[in-house]
Amino acid sequence: MTNLTTMSGFLLVTFSGNPEIEILQASIFLVFYLVALTGNMLIITVTSIDHTLHSPMYFFLKHLSFLDLCYITTTVPRSICHSFMHSGTISLWECILQCLAFTVCCSTELAMLTMMSYDRYVAICFPLRYEIIMDTSTCIHGVLAAWTGGLISGVMHTAATFSIHFCGPHVLHQFFCDIPQLLKLSCSHDYMKELGVSAFLAMVAFLCFISIGLSYTHIFSTVLRMPSAESRAKAFSTCLPHLCVVILFIATGLFEFLRPPSDSPTVQDFLLTVLYTVVPPTFNPMIYSLRNKAMKTALRKVFKERKPCLFC
Repeated sequence: MTNLTTMSGFLLVTFSGNPEIEILQASIFLVFYLVALTGNMLIITVTSIDHTLHSPMYFFLKHLSFLDLCYITTTVPRSICHSFMHSGTISLWECILQCLAFTVCCSTELAMLTMMSYDRYVAICFPLRYEIIMDTSTCIHGVLAAWTGGLISGVMHTAATFSIHFCGPHVLHQFFCDIPQLLKLSCSHDYMKELGVSAFLAMVAFLCFISIGLSYTHIFSTVLRMPSAESRAKAFSTCLPHLCVVILFIATGLFEFLRPPSDSPTVQDFLLTVLYTVVPPTFNPMIYSLRNKAMKTALRKVFKERKPCLFC
């Protein structure tokens, strides 16, 4: 990182320089952030205080909600401040920390979703051995492994990115320090090291995707063989929310990273970035609460207990 001592930072520029549009964008981001904050905090609270939800499935869900809070907090609040203050500058070390936090959260979330798919596989395909296989030790080790893998991936990704030499105006056409945008500022072929790291991490992500696919192949095969329609409906009700979250997270990421690169920023580029940075952590709580009867019952119980009594 020999060039870091001579750099002061970057300028974040969105697709529009119109102040009114920037205020509108910041207002929309604020709504999304408040919805994500409220939804994920509710899930963390409910799964912590309701003893009926003290199972491996909701243990992982609680950690996923915490991850989603970290995921959206790394990018959106600063973007809101920049838009309201009409200042897009970000220091070099702030950019490094933002890239590190964002890549750690992305990698950890994929690992967590993989662990959650394995949990559903064991619950449906081996119900009699579920409590033995998915005991407390396994759950804790699974979460620790997800965070450890995410941290290693984030450090590798960030170190490789900021080991390159940046040339020209340090302008990023994005609302946060996005690694693909940073690579466009590379002076020469220094970015080949980052591409090597990206290829390795993409292979790991592909293995996670294969693991999730195999888990759900066995799950659907087992569910379709169940003789009772009620049993099938119950099994699907516990799996479909997680499957929807997986599809949302992976699909939005693929849309962003497999699209052809463009030399000039467009509205489509901005919307695709929003799709994978803002949409998943905002809609994940809605998916789990709307499709899960136990979660809806627990939420109603919490609100009922917190409702003030006017005639007491």
